This record gives sequence, C-alpha cells and structure tokens, in this order.
Amino acid sequence: MKNLDQELSLEYVRASGPGGQNVNKVSTAVQLRFDVARSASLASDVKARLIKLAGRRMTSKGVLVIEANRFRTQEKNREDAIGRFHELVRKASERPILRRKTKPTKTAKEARLKLKKRRGEIKKLRRNRQESE
Repeated sequence: MKNLDQELSLEYVRASGPGGQNVNKVSTAVQLRFDVARSASLASDVKARLIKLAGRRMTSKGVLVIEANRFRTQEKNREDAIGRFHELVRKASERPILRRKTKPTKTAKEARLKLKKRRGEIKKLRRNRQESE
C-alpha cells in the first residue's frame, strides 16, 4: 500500500455545512485523487474491479476522487479519506468467488416428484365427490 500512497494526490478545500466562521476561513475538507487508469501499482484486474466499485466517484478520465469532510480538522479528514481509499482498494483486490453451475441429484429429482405426486393426491381428495361420480 506504500506504493499506492505515493501516487495519491491530496487537496484541501473549504467544507460546507456547520462550523461557524471557521468553515469560511479554513480549508478542512480533503479531496483525495488517485489516477486508477495510469497507476503502475495495481494489476489490471484490480483496476477493473476498483473502477466498478468506485461508481460515481470515478471521473471520465479514470481518476478516483474521494471527498472527506466528516470531521472539523484537516488531519482527521485526511486520515478518513486515506482509510476509505485503502478499504476500497482492499475490496477491489479480493477475487470474487465464481459460482459453479450444479445439477440436482437423481435422489433430489425423485424426492421432488414424489412430493408433487403426494400433493396432487391430497388435492384430488379435496374435490367434490359429486364431480367424480
């Protein structure tokens, strides 16, 4: 992850929301940018999964943008943004488990048919006796 940290770009911007005068004077919100398309640290399959996971946070040029303005200090927002980035990369690094198609066993098929037959017999017994005569 250290290689990835060198490719990160952090920019401090003014945060919206509560904070009084502080919000108008201090740039506490953090915009983390990571160029996924040009990154040499990530494998191509991880890049593809990261792009898919990022969704709306991905720009048309292939740059991941994470904004953090949850906290009132730059330090905490920076830690939050980097933590969220690492979590996203960790999720993208996990290979999805591929589903193998399976067929029902012969016993399972027979059990299902036996159950259907039994259900049909029960319904047949419920019918009006006048209809069957």
